[in-house]
Amino acid sequence: MCEAAADGGGCEAAVGPARRRRGSGQSHPRTCMKCRKGSAALIIRVGDPFCRNCFREYFMHKFRAMLGKNRIIFPGEKVLLAVSGGPASSAMLRQVQEGLSRETAKKLRFIPSVIYVDEGAVRGQSPAQREQSLACMETLLQATGFPYYMVHLEQALELPASILRPGPVTPSEPGVSYKEAVEGFIQQQRQKGYGDKDSGTSLPGPGSGESPEGAPAAPRLPAAALTQELLKLFEAVETMTAKEELLQMLRIHLILQTARTKGYTKVMTGETCTRVAIKLLTNLALGRGAFLAVDTGFKDNRHGDVMVVRPLREYMAKEIAFYNHFFDVPTVIAPPLPTKRRDKPSFRHVVESFLLGLQKDFPSTISTVYRTGEKLSADRAKPSCEFERCLLCLCALDLDGEEELALEPTLIIDEPEQERNGCCQDPPAAGAERKSAYIPLLCYGCRLTFKELGPVTTLPPYVRAEAQRRIRSAEMQQQNQEVPPEDKELGKS
Repeated sequence: MCEAAADGGGCEAAVGPARRRRGSGQSHPRTCMKCRKGSAALIIRVGDPFCRNCFREYFMHKFRAMLGKNRIIFPGEKVLLAVSGGPASSAMLRQVQEGLSRETAKKLRFIPSVIYVDEGAVRGQSPAQREQSLACMETLLQATGFPYYMVHLEQALELPASILRPGPVTPSEPGVSYKEAVEGFIQQQRQKGYGDKDSGTSLPGPGSGESPEGAPAAPRLPAAALTQELLKLFEAVETMTAKEELLQMLRIHLILQTARTKGYTKVMTGETCTRVAIKLLTNLALGRGAFLAVDTGFKDNRHGDVMVVRPLREYMAKEIAFYNHFFDVPTVIAPPLPTKRRDKPSFRHVVESFLLGLQKDFPSTISTVYRTGEKLSADRAKPSCEFERCLLCLCALDLDGEEELALEPTLIIDEPEQERNGCCQDPPAAGAERKSAYIPLLCYGCRLTFKELGPVTTLPPYVRAEAQRRIRSAEMQQQNQEVPPEDKELGKS
C-alpha cells in the first residue's frame, strides 16, 4: 500500500500525512474506486485507490466480515481483548468500539473486556519508566469504557500448574446454531427496549475493582524479589530466539489464567497478516511445522475451555498503520527485548527482514505466504491423551517415526555441574530435577527451545510442578502395567 501518486512516496515510507508528489507534467490525483467522487488518499494493493471515508468503511467491514464468516463468537459471549498498546492491538480495540457504538448499522453482539500485560521488567525499563507506561495504558483503557485488567509478567511465576492442562469444553447452548442464537439475542434486546444494545459498554467501568492491582489510578509494581526472579529466568536463557519464545509462553499463560478466572471463553489477539506470515516461517524454522495451523490460524482451541481468535490476520501491517494515522488511534509502543547483537539477533528478526525485503520488490510476497498457511490442517496438533501432549505448548508430541526423523539426538542434553551434589563425580541429590527428564514430555520444537532455557531451578514453578506430576503419573502407569511380584513368585513355584 502506498500513497496516491503513481510513483508517489514509495511503499516503505514512514507513516505520515498523505502527500502526493506532483510532477512537472500532467500529474493529477486518482479517484476513489468505491465512491467514484473523492480523491484517493492511499492505494491498497495495485489499482485499489481509496479516499479516507471509504477506507474507513472498508476497514470496518473487513473486521466484521471476518467474525461473521467464521461464526465462532456467539451473541452475549464474553470476550477478552489482549491489548499490548501496539498498532495492531490498538486498531483491534478501536474496531470493537466502533462495532458497539449506537451509530453502527450492524453492531457486534459480544461483551468485551481488555487485558494488558506489563512486560517492562524484561524489556529493560526502569521502575519509573514502567510506571509511566502503565499510566499511559491506563488512560488509553479508561477511554474505551470497557472493564480492563492490568497484570504484570512477574505474576506468571505464581500461576497454578493447571494452566498447562486444557480446560473442559462446555458448550453454552448445545444444538443451537449460530443463526438461531443471533435471532434469539435480537429478540431479547427488543424485549428489553430499543437502545439497550450496548451491553458491552454498560458493564462496570474501569476502577471498580476489575483490575488485579487494586486501585488502577495508582499502578503499583510487583515485589522486587519477584522481579529479580523473573530477570534471573531470562538471564539464564542462552539465545534471543529462546527468550522470545519464553516471553510469548508466559504472556499467553497469564492471559489464559485471567480468562479462566473471570469467565471469558474467547481471547482476541491483534496478529496481522504480516505478523502471521513472519510467524509461519519462523515456527517452521524452529521445528513447529506440525502445529502451524493452530499457531497461525484464525482460531486456536488447544486450551479447551478458552479459544484464542485472531480477527486481524487478513490486515496488512501498512493498512493498520494508515488506519491509525488517519483516524488518530492512540498507541503505546513498548521497547524490544534488550540484546547485545545488532544484526540478526533471532530467527524472527531474520525472517522478518527477509520477508519485508522481498515485499518491497514483490508486493504479493506476504499475502502468498499467508494464504499458504491457510491450507494447513490442525489435525496433527490434537493429542489423543494427556501423555501425548507437550508440556509447554499443549500440542501433540510429534514423535511418530522417531527413528526415521532422527530425533534421538534431541534426547541428549548436557547437565550443568552446579546441579550435582558436591563434586561433579558425586551422584545427584535425592529428588534433584534433571533437564533430561523433561525432554520426553516435549514436542520437537519445544525440545530445541527448552535446551536453551538454562538450569531447571530457574524455570517457572508451575512448569516444574506440572512436569513432576506428569513424570509421577507416567511412572505409576508403567508400574500398573508390570506384573505384580506375587504373581512372579507363584509362577516360579
